[in-house]
Amino acid sequence: MTPPAPEPRIQFLIGGAQKCGTSALAHYLAAHPQLCLPRNKEAHVFDALELDAHSTVASIDAHYADAFDAAPDAALHGALLYGDATPIYLFLPQCIARIAHYHPAMRWVVLLREPAERALSHYRMERARGWESWPLWPALLLERWRLRQDATPLAQDSHTRRHSYRARGDYARQLDVLYAHFPAEQVLLMQSAQLRAQPAVCVAEVCRFLGVSPPAEGIDYAPVFVGAQPAPARNSLTLRALRWLLRRERRALRERYGITFD
Repeated sequence: MTPPAPEPRIQFLIGGAQKCGTSALAHYLAAHPQLCLPRNKEAHVFDALELDAHSTVASIDAHYADAFDAAPDAALHGALLYGDATPIYLFLPQCIARIAHYHPAMRWVVLLREPAERALSHYRMERARGWESWPLWPALLLERWRLRQDATPLAQDSHTRRHSYRARGDYARQLDVLYAHFPAEQVLLMQSAQLRAQPAVCVAEVCRFLGVSPPAEGIDYAPVFVGAQPAPARNSLTLRALRWLLRRERRALRERYGITFD
């Protein structure tokens, strides 16, 4: 008799989007005794160059082996649920396909942020890291050309990873790919503005979605990784111009998924 296939280790993903509050949500969930997340938050397994369509559950789990600290005594709290919080998984179609092959029952928690605010935050991060030398508007004008030049989008220094300011805000396209591989009941969509305003409510909703006990009282929901530079006013000229530039992406999201941003 053929032995049963091993159960995939990773059962849920905070799969995106980048600069939408995934670090905060991962930090809050890591305080839950039944949830186990990578010590460095992002394991970057499904976007690894060495993975291919023939990678097995066992080989992928081996990639995850060093990402987690030693598990606590799960018997005290029930079975542990392992997850990952790598935002680029949502953005890259090949990652979504790999995840579907690995675990068709994977549960996704997806955070979305107003696309102009997300793009500006992404740009500021790459400038601070030294990956972006152009001012904002030339960088946005160069983006499509840069992405077309990427022969290996999964490379660590690719334009796709570093300079996809507008493309990562095209949420409708990303959700189209996600829902082509996973049923809607396995996807929880949330807005980062709600996470900022009501973190306890959002964490409780995620716990219900994952099927674990409600979060304990007294969790510290302090802001996580607040940028050193103050965010521009919601109606600043820069953000108004960015919203105009991203108007097609916002319209596609509204028309296909009924999602709008205040």
